[in-house]
This record gives sequence, structure tokens and C-alpha cells, in this order.
Amino acid sequence: MIVSGLSMRGADWEFRAHVLNGHNGTESVEVIGGRPGDRRIRSFEPERIFAVTRRKQTRGNRDKAIAGELSVADAPQLPLG
Repeated sequence: MIVSGLSMRGADWEFRAHVLNGHNGTESVEVIGGRPGDRRIRSFEPERIFAVTRRKQTRGNRDKAIAGELSVADAPQLPLG
């Protein structure tokens, strides 16, 4: 998956969980990964998460990959509700 607005060279992210806060209604997507060898857990708004549509992303075409595409908030790959 691609996280928009996060520039970490060589970072790879995997979906971990969709979180809905019952107290205030906010939602987030937890991902795990980071730079090679890292296994950090991070949370982002669903609007910042995009599915990978191409096998190999290079630094120059990563932003092009999400330009004009819908985030998982707008077009979930799996039902988030």
C-alpha cells in the first residue's frame, strides 16, 4: 500500500487493522512496516491510504500512481464497516 504525504525512501507498508474509535467516531488504518528491516506500527487517516496498482514503484512514479486514484476511504478494497 502507499501512504500519501509520507516520504520514506524504500518504505513498504502492509495493512494491519481498520480502527473505529467508538467514543469520538474517528477512524484510522493501522499499517506495519517502514524501511527495509523495520516493523513499525503507524496509523493514518483512510484518505491517505492507497492500494498499490502496479507491481514495481520507483520514487519518480510513486506520486503518479496515486494521482487521480481513489483512496481506500473512497474505494475500499475490503469492506471497512
